[in-house]
Amino acid sequence: MLTHGLLVVDKPAGLTSRQVVDRVARLVRPAKAGHAGTLDPLATGVLVVCIGQATRLIEYVQRMPKSYRATLLFGRSSPTDDIEGPIVLEDEPRIPSLELVTAAAARFIGTIQQRPPDYSAVRVGGRRAYDLARRGQALDLPPRPVQIHDLRIVTYEYPELVFDVDCGSGTYVRSLVRDLAAALETTAVMSALVRTAIGDFKLADACPLETLNPETLAARLLPMRAAVVALPEILLSDEEVQRIVRGQSIQRPAASGDSEWAAINATGELLAILARRVDGALGPTRVFTQA
Repeated sequence: MLTHGLLVVDKPAGLTSRQVVDRVARLVRPAKAGHAGTLDPLATGVLVVCIGQATRLIEYVQRMPKSYRATLLFGRSSPTDDIEGPIVLEDEPRIPSLELVTAAAARFIGTIQQRPPDYSAVRVGGRRAYDLARRGQALDLPPRPVQIHDLRIVTYEYPELVFDVDCGSGTYVRSLVRDLAAALETTAVMSALVRTAIGDFKLADACPLETLNPETLAARLLPMRAAVVALPEILLSDEEVQRIVRGQSIQRPAASGDSEWAAINATGELLAILARRVDGALGPTRVFTQA
């Protein structure tokens, strides 16, 4: 059985991303497995699990843009910014109109400064923020830039708002919910979240976790090449393949603006990631075997 590749799983609610990976790992042992982009237990949808040598490509999947469908409830707050934490209801909440909600949402499109939730995996002095928050420690996490490519209102019937968001890596939708409500002079918590896509990995193509077995895994395993679709490709000759697997460089014309290349062999398999060396030649930074 092929044990190098990517598996797109439809994560159910109630499980951590690690628990999903553990189920996959039991099917592919002794190969390793790891996920590219954590989903909270509340969230469902696309979870890309990298298997075998593909675990060395996790960072490339993490860089891909992501799409979500989020549901929020206005007029309430929680320390976790979602319904997983203790809910505090506002006494006389403001009820924003659809026009106000739409206008406020438009202001979040682009590069914004976003403060991560206190209950998040952000590291503070070597500790996870959620560990410190659970101990009652007051946190003041610094905001950081994130990219919101688009934000579209789907339905709105107070107190529930459903919206779709396309965003860059590192975006917390819970923070987006919190900040959108603040812009409307009220509060809100996230009540549901579905990740509908990571790059070209779509929810419609994801494997339901309950159907996962050795046969479905083998049928749905994607090649490692799918993790680096954003990189320009170089088709290697047989001679170049031999040089690359020995860690040697090859001579190729310079391509402006590119810092990495995906090296493909004659059968279309990802053989290596290449980078420009000081002498101008291309050399491997990672070499993959297909055994």
